[in-house]
Amino acid sequence: MKANTLILHTAALFIMPLQLMFSLFLLLRGHDEPGGGFIGGLVAAGAFVLYAFAFGATATRSILRVDPRDLLSAGLLFALASTIPAFLAGEPMLTAHWWEVPLIGDSYLKLSTPLIFDIGVYAAVLGTIMTFVINLMESEE
Repeated sequence: MKANTLILHTAALFIMPLQLMFSLFLLLRGHDEPGGGFIGGLVAAGAFVLYAFAFGATATRSILRVDPRDLLSAGLLFALASTIPAFLAGEPMLTAHWWEVPLIGDSYLKLSTPLIFDIGVYAAVLGTIMTFVINLMESEE
């Protein structure tokens, strides 16, 4: 089901990059503020669904560059990997661990297991929704 309207095509091309940037913003601010992997993944999936409605399932598969099922699997593995540092330290499963990576000058990049978990949830949500949408669109064609 591909809509052949100029307005939808143009809107999809302009809105999709903005939605993807906003989804990354929600992902990265999500642990301490409202947002996170789940809502970020939903917003990213909304961007790809809009693109799918405008250009079809085949074009969406090519712009995703990864099979949605692989994205779902990678997300689950990332979420599982976030438990490894706590396991190695002999702590409860989802105990948060933080690392500071030095950057240029006196600044640091803070990395954490909650961020790894959120990235996994983001990928799992995006992969799940895109698997459903693309498979439904391909079954109609």
